[in-house]
Amino acid sequence: MKINPWLYSTYLLLAAPSASPDEPFRDANRLLELTNIGAKFETVVVNQTKKIIRTYSSIVNMSESVVLPTDIKEQIEDCYAKVYAWDQFSQGIAEILAEKLTLSEIKLLIAFYSNLGLPPREIGTFKSLLKKSKAIEKTSLQYIYEKSASCVVKDTLLINEFILIQRNQQQSKLVSYE
Repeated sequence: MKINPWLYSTYLLLAAPSASPDEPFRDANRLLELTNIGAKFETVVVNQTKKIIRTYSSIVNMSESVVLPTDIKEQIEDCYAKVYAWDQFSQGIAEILAEKLTLSEIKLLIAFYSNLGLPPREIGTFKSLLKKSKAIEKTSLQYIYEKSASCVVKDTLLINEFILIQRNQQQSKLVSYE
């Protein structure tokens, strides 16, 4: 029995399971969960916030000789925690991964991060993924920048209000001693 190659190819295409349109996005989310990128992102936010508060405290102390109170530090911390919460960005980052990577590349990364190893035949694919990582990082950072609000204006208002109150209190002490 001779099988027509065209008919056989058509049968294979029709019988092969096709990926659903949301599969790359779903797998990109799975990859984000597997790599625990959300917790890593939150850790970076906490560390950056501490550095920002330390810088503010140092500037206030050096310029006004006063210590920034805990309640202001906590308000600043709360702002950054809300503005840079991972859940604000996770879906957009998953979309970026789904756009920039093929479904097979995402599945390869899922296998890699699931400690399933890397088949030798996929080493070339993995190397191409490494080349794509810089572009993905750049796009992700741009996305975060565009989608996040700023805490700087609020921080400045809080700190300036505190400094004004401190100056007024110092002036009123001077007036009462005279």
